[in-house]
Formats: sequence, C-alpha cells, structure tokens
Amino acid sequence: MDHSIAPVLEALAAYGETGQTPFTPPGHKQGRGADPRVRAVLGDAVFVSDVLAISGLDDRTSSHHVLEKAQELMADAVGAEHTFFSTCGSSLSVKAAMLSVAGPHEKLVVGRDAHKSVVSGLILSGVRPIWVDPQWDPGLHLAHPPTPAAFEAAFDAHPDAMGALVTSPTPYGTCADLAAVAEVCHRRDKPLIVDEAWGAHLPFHPGLPTWAMDAAADVCVTSVHKMGSGLEQGSVFHLQGERVDGNKLKACADLLGTTSPSVLVYAALDGWRRQMVEHGEALYDRALALAEDVRSRIDAIDGLRVHGRADFCAPGRAADLDPLQVVIDISALGTTGYRAADWIREEHEVNLHVCDHRRISAQLTHADDERTVAALLGALHELPLSARDLRPAAEVDVPSPAELRLEQVLLPRDAFFGATERVPVEKAAGRIVAEMLTPYPPGIPAALPGERLDAAVVRYLCTGVEAGMVIPEAADPELQSVKVVVED
Repeated sequence: MDHSIAPVLEALAAYGETGQTPFTPPGHKQGRGADPRVRAVLGDAVFVSDVLAISGLDDRTSSHHVLEKAQELMADAVGAEHTFFSTCGSSLSVKAAMLSVAGPHEKLVVGRDAHKSVVSGLILSGVRPIWVDPQWDPGLHLAHPPTPAAFEAAFDAHPDAMGALVTSPTPYGTCADLAAVAEVCHRRDKPLIVDEAWGAHLPFHPGLPTWAMDAAADVCVTSVHKMGSGLEQGSVFHLQGERVDGNKLKACADLLGTTSPSVLVYAALDGWRRQMVEHGEALYDRALALAEDVRSRIDAIDGLRVHGRADFCAPGRAADLDPLQVVIDISALGTTGYRAADWIREEHEVNLHVCDHRRISAQLTHADDERTVAALLGALHELPLSARDLRPAAEVDVPSPAELRLEQVLLPRDAFFGATERVPVEKAAGRIVAEMLTPYPPGIPAALPGERLDAAVVRYLCTGVEAGMVIPEAADPELQSVKVVVED
C-alpha cells in the first residue's frame, strides 16, 4: 500500500481548500464563534480542523471511505488484518474487545494487574473474572505480568472461560511472554486480548519488545497518545484470525463509543502511521541510543538506581523490558517517589511519569532529545542534594502478595450497582468494597468492586494516602471512608 498518503489529513485539507460553509455542528463554525481568549490559547488551527466526520470530512454516505482507507493503511503498517480507530482512548477499545469475547456471567481469564478500564469493562458487561496473579518481586515491591503457566492453570480450573486478557507492557515497561500466553489460549481455541496501551511504538523497531500481533494475539489494544504521536484519547485496536468476530468487535465499539468522533484525533492517528512507516526505525534508533545514555548517566548519580533487565527480566519476573521506560529507585534517599516527583515539578518544572512509594520514572519517546533529557538530568542531579528537605517521608505499609490478593465475593457489576453504604475506613476491613480504589499512576486498582477488603490492603491505602498516594476516583479520595456493599 502507498503509505505516503494520509487519507484523513488530505480530506481535511480539501475541506478547507474548497471553502465549505457548514450549517452543522460544531457550533463554533471553524472558530468564528469561539471566544478570542480561547483561540489565543488553543490556536485557530484547532478550530479550523474541528469538523464533522460525516457531512464534513466525508459526505453524508461516507462514499469516499476516508476513515476506512486510513484504518486499512494502519493495519498494513503493523501487519494486522483489521484495525479500528477510537477517539475515546484505549479505555473504550479494551471494553469493546472484552464484550466481543465474553458476555454476562461468562468467564474471562484476566491478569489481576489490569488497568481500571478493564475493571470498568467487567462492571459494564457482567463478565465473571477469573483472576490470574501477577508475578510479585518481594524485594522491589513490584508486580510483573503473569506467567504463561498461571494462565494454563486458570484455564485448567475453568475450561469454560471464553478467553484471556493480559496487560503488556506494564506502565513500568515490563512485558509478558505473549507468544507463550497465546499458545496456551490457542491450544484451547480461545482468543487472547492484549491490553498493549503502552506499546504503540513496538511494531516499528526490532530492538523493542515483540508486539502483540507478532506474538499471535487475536486482539491488541494500543494507546497511540501514550508512546506515539497521537492526541490524547487517540487509540487503535487491531484484529487478526477468526477467533473474534470482527463485525461483533466493531459493533461493540460502536455501542460504547461517541457518535461525534473527533476528526482531530483521527488526523493525528493517520499522520502518526505515515510518520512511523517512513521514519519510525530511524527515530527509534535515536530514541533507544538516547535512552541507553540517559540510563547510564542517571545510574551514576549517588542515591539513584535505574532498573534494567538484570532487575526486571529473569525467571519469576518479566519476559522483556521496554528500555524507554526509565524506572528509578530512590529508596536510598530516604524519601518517597511521591514527594520526589512533586519536588521535581515544583523546583524544576519537570513532570515525571509513574511514581510510587520508592520509585520515580521518566517515559522517553521518539520526541525526546538532548534538550529534554538535559532538563531531566539537571533535576535528578539536584534531587539527592535536596533529599534532606524531603525527609522524613511517611512510610507506606506494602502488604505481602498473599495479603494483596483479595477474595472476589461478588461479580464486579453486582457490587457496583447493588445497595451500598459508606463506612469509616477503620471499619472497612472485612467488608465487600463497592468502588474501585485505584492509586494513580499507574491506575491499577488495589481493590475493586466485589472484593472483600482485608486489614493489610486498607492499611496500605491509608498509609499510601498519608505519604502522597493519589486515589482520585474513590468516593472519598482522602480515604476517611469507603463505599461498601450493604450486607445482611
């Protein structure tokens, strides 16, 4: 296929060149009605390019097949059979994938390190999760993706499960052995969904971990806005094989998605595909070399340790690592990642990625260069010198793996939509939680609807909040109370 073309971008340019006069939404009419103060911040181009997908980018019947051509080009670029664009992020895409594989009360094998969007999908669908435990590193207090053997055991115990879902890479850059997990599924003729939100770049360089379609996954969900050049909410999901019905997958996406998709998001997805096909390998040659240099320079700073393959990739840990996720252990400084990240933003105007009780991380992409990494390195060189001002740091009481693993008493949907009440946090242990308690970042629920809380997880969350952990979507973000199921 001719990857020098960009159907969405070209149709958008043609719309402007032909001088169309819209009597349709959006009501700002190419910015003419927008407040000048808004245009001064956002720019005129945003409004000029904000047109309808139908009766705008394409005609009333979509006879030019603009979006269809762009999706075909994306599929060809990465070697998938079918690709669908989403302007509602991978949160929508992964829900659509789940709904296309399992229905209400049917079983789906799911890694327990799943993002909150997966749990939202369970709540909406009524699917019964069969949880697979991630691999827990007790020394580093970090979870890696589940093993193929864990998926094997789950299917042996639940042969009626409709398929499986695994998250890889994690926000820390660690990857599952996707080919082996796919083999476990396919031996039983079950589909594998991969939540590869952090892996949009993986198909475009041989030095990066194997991406899901090359590992024989059936459906792969990718957030182009995370590691690619997409706008926020720009996501794609890819399909191959016949285990998942493409028409059903599209219907599920239509069911959940907006009827007013953003052409701006479509255009960025289209342009990113062209950029990657034409320049991706060279861009990631540079990005990977930059990441290697940055890692060694950070590791030389007293009190900082950059986690690499030796820490994360070994038996009982991850199968692979994305080196562009630069994860730094700062526990030797005697403070938390929460306090360190806040200090770096306030003092150096540098925004970090994931932070937890002992780590901070920086996400590098093809967009980074010597100027951006100089800002990062400057802040990190100053951090040990100012660490005394960040002490004493409140201690986060991280539970053991057994204590972290909560009993799933009710379906997530039944707990979420059932009768609930708020109880003081000191009375929450032993109760069935009716909300997601999700530390951000990375957005993986510590407790989810239908699980019975134990004292260790309650203590972990409370000490985490005291130390700076953010749980933004809890009914009470300060965690003075917890929403639980009303029980007799």
